[in-house]
Amino acid sequence: MKRILLVCTIVLFSLNIIQAKVRLAPIFADNMVLQQRSEAAVWGKAEPGTKVKITTTWSKEKITAVADADGKWFTRIATPVAGGPYELTFNDGDKLTLKNVLIGEVWICSGQSNMAQQMKGYKGQPTAGAVDLILGADPSVPIRSCNLTRQRTFEPVDSCEAKWYVNNPEGVSEASATAYFFAKRVYESLRIPVAVINVSWGGTPIEAWMSREVLDKEFAGEFDMEPLLTKTWPEKKPHKVPTVLYNGMLKTIVPFTAKGFLWYQGCDNRLRYEQYKRLQPAFVKMLRQEWGNDKMPFYFTQIAPYQYDDPDKREGGYMMWAQAQTLHEIPYSGMATTHDAGESVCIHPANKKVVGDRLAYLALATDYGIKGFDARAPLAVSFEFENGMAVVSFEVGEMGLSPIALDLEGFELAGEDKVFYPATGRIRGDRQRVKVQCPEVPNPVAVRYGMKNWSEASLYNCFGIPASPFRSDDWK
Repeated sequence: MKRILLVCTIVLFSLNIIQAKVRLAPIFADNMVLQQRSEAAVWGKAEPGTKVKITTTWSKEKITAVADADGKWFTRIATPVAGGPYELTFNDGDKLTLKNVLIGEVWICSGQSNMAQQMKGYKGQPTAGAVDLILGADPSVPIRSCNLTRQRTFEPVDSCEAKWYVNNPEGVSEASATAYFFAKRVYESLRIPVAVINVSWGGTPIEAWMSREVLDKEFAGEFDMEPLLTKTWPEKKPHKVPTVLYNGMLKTIVPFTAKGFLWYQGCDNRLRYEQYKRLQPAFVKMLRQEWGNDKMPFYFTQIAPYQYDDPDKREGGYMMWAQAQTLHEIPYSGMATTHDAGESVCIHPANKKVVGDRLAYLALATDYGIKGFDARAPLAVSFEFENGMAVVSFEVGEMGLSPIALDLEGFELAGEDKVFYPATGRIRGDRQRVKVQCPEVPNPVAVRYGMKNWSEASLYNCFGIPASPFRSDDWK
């Protein structure tokens, strides 16, 4: 009997030791990257009242965090300039060490299926160039990626499983293709470690990624909140319920210190494009409040042209224009245009490199000070109607629009009857404006470009960035 009691005592003591061991939020793991030259947020759990001592191999400083009554602790660690690998040790009486940690540039990447698509692609829907990148992956190249497990919850939770990958064949294959191409371009320009954290789920509307507080305050009565009230999942597409991906995924990594945010989403909201012009700015405001950084860069991607149920319907084009209009509502933002990067019969274009590169151009030019090119897409800013033509003025870099001396397709003109006809555009001599004409419309009052589900780009800046689709009218 004494022997049994002794064994039970030892087992219980061992369990207490296991339970007492400091626990980190899953986002903190081997192979991770911390934002350089920052006060990087770190948090986890331990026994209430326990002191957690933190040391790093890049500094002699010792940091102590104390677990509160719920066992939660939080602190910040000063990080040096980019480099590594390093180690971090957490000690509450039992040591936990993270290895192969790099210091560099960290970007959080979120959205729906075109951000979620991994380098290995979807079944029957490949990522262009994937095999060469996977087979050529070099683990010594300091590009890291992290994937969060898909998780939906009615209430905010503390953690979501995450896995960090190094730049080996498996890691490249599992990485978000758009995010990886972004990281690769940034690394090749800066030659420092770059990390992308993939927090995405296909077929999701923006409101699924927003907090209950924001939706209740700014969009009261606009969404079906019944599942949240009854705590009952709908039979179909439960991941579309408002707030549930914010609760289960995005909230779990707040406030992981990062340089900025990349966003590739919108297809699921395209039929509500007018509402989206209010949703996306509110979403970005929420992010910046959560991360405590009102200047956190936010770079997003337009939805790609795709025929949906009818290539001649206009919701896709309307949505692209709605997305472009949010730029002036969101400071410290940028938009990667995709008018030349879609596929008429596949909603997941294989060419993810062009999108990742364009997001990287925005970051490199705006946040990392690299000059010599125009990263931003031409945007229509004003419209004049005179002498039987429309004249569209653009916000565009000093090198102007291209190509010159060619008739440009994809434009439409309408008169007072609101009937649109195909029209032809030509860049004017100042290379900041396009004149649009159509013999069927001698007195135009409205001009459009790319206002269909499926259309092809003809207008660019001098660095190959396509102009955003636009319209001068607000007709249905």
